[in-house]
Amino acid sequence: MANKKQFAVIGLGRFGSSLALTLVQEGFEVFGIDKDEEVVNRWANKLTHAVAANTVDEDVLRSLGLRNFDCAVVAIGDDVQANILTSQLLKELGVKTVVAKALSDIHGKVLARIGVDRVIFPERDMGERVAHQLISPNLLDFIELSKEHSIAELSVPAKISGRTLRDLDLRANYGFSVVAIKRRNGIVIAPTADDRLEQSDVMVVIGTLVQIEQFERNTSV
Repeated sequence: MANKKQFAVIGLGRFGSSLALTLVQEGFEVFGIDKDEEVVNRWANKLTHAVAANTVDEDVLRSLGLRNFDCAVVAIGDDVQANILTSQLLKELGVKTVVAKALSDIHGKVLARIGVDRVIFPERDMGERVAHQLISPNLLDFIELSKEHSIAELSVPAKISGRTLRDLDLRANYGFSVVAIKRRNGIVIAPTADDRLEQSDVMVVIGTLVQIEQFERNTSV
């Protein structure tokens, strides 16, 4: 898994465990952390690694080596103060990306002010949805139509900017179809093979998340 992203999920409640399990199912390394040893034992066999720790203790947090992880998700939901302090410490430790769960708009504003890279509101974002968006940076949003198919919005990667849909032949190469292109000045419905994609565009596609993630891996710079 040398080239795979590594995630730390702090707080293994309903949201955190759902997020962590989805990331594991997608083949990523996940380090689960919770203050409750009983909770940690419940998930230990399902995650790459799990440990019971008090993440508001800077020395403890530093000893966990989280600075080396690509992304840390603070999913603590039962203690706002612990949530905010943990998020702040992670930023101070230099973790590349810190994502934190907020329980209210005010809580979210505080997290944003201390530099959290992304604030999540559980009632708006389910764990599985967020996991896929963390894995695929260009995946802006998606709606699951069935277990097999989703409608997704993808920002156009720099690697394919300037190329036409004919050049890319996304259906043949990846199995999904582009049904619309959203641009700053409007939207192109049912684009033709001659439509050219620019980096500022957003593609609306129909396909599976596996197909979309394969496309992401092949077009990442």
